[in-house]
Amino acid sequence: MSSNDTARRIGAVIQENEQQILEAWIGHLNSLSFRKDAAASEQLRRHCAQLLALLPQATVTGGTDNIEGRAWDEVRNLLAEISTQRAKQGSTPSETATFVFSLKQSLFTALRTALNAEPAVLADALWGSTALLDQLGLYTVEVFQKSRDQIIVRQQQELLELSTPVVKLWQDVLALPLIGTLDSARTQVVMESLLEKIVETGAAIAIIDITGVPTVDTLVAQHLLKTIAAARLMGADCIISGIRPQIAQTIVHLGVNLEDVMTKATLADAFEVALARVGARVTRIAA
Repeated sequence: MSSNDTARRIGAVIQENEQQILEAWIGHLNSLSFRKDAAASEQLRRHCAQLLALLPQATVTGGTDNIEGRAWDEVRNLLAEISTQRAKQGSTPSETATFVFSLKQSLFTALRTALNAEPAVLADALWGSTALLDQLGLYTVEVFQKSRDQIIVRQQQELLELSTPVVKLWQDVLALPLIGTLDSARTQVVMESLLEKIVETGAAIAIIDITGVPTVDTLVAQHLLKTIAAARLMGADCIISGIRPQIAQTIVHLGVNLEDVMTKATLADAFEVALARVGARVTRIAA
């Protein structure tokens, strides 16, 4: 039997037994570790029904050997949508792959029932459907992995932006509190955030507070100097605060030149200097 004939028989069996295959497939999925809430169950049934509705025509037209053809466009688009939704919902790769691979059991049962009297045809149909579902399952996992990677990259970028807030302390005075390790990627975000805020507010002084930076090495010092140089090009002077004794010793030991950069031990000290530079002063009101 040719592969085209096998594909047509598989498509015909799916179409003729669509409801039975659907119920058996959903039952098998529900017996596994999938979420059991009403919304998830409704979504699962909808996805299964949509895929089964598309499979007969795609199988007959496109065959079972290769799902890259145009006949499989709708099926691939549906699987991509399902995989992306699962990635956003926090499903695992195993659950996503099982969604497709678990169809084998109910489909094989339908094929055996329909083609039991034709052993050779049945063997070809079982082999063809196995190859088909393996391709669909692998495609689903690939799309899922790409979607999850994109989500992780976006979340990392959002965390970087959240971890580098630029705060307006006073008219013409900004503060950039840094917490955690300062690497090249984060330095770029820090620099962009600071420069955008300088342009937005027209600030003349920017305080970079490194109280929350655990260690300062040559690389971190270079990143700080780059940020300060960029801010100066935008017309703002920088003050580094949070210089603890250990960090001061480390900077001296590394031979990092901070002679032309104002440094202070605390953010309060730096703020006092910044106010003086912009012609302002904070005084205590007598009780």
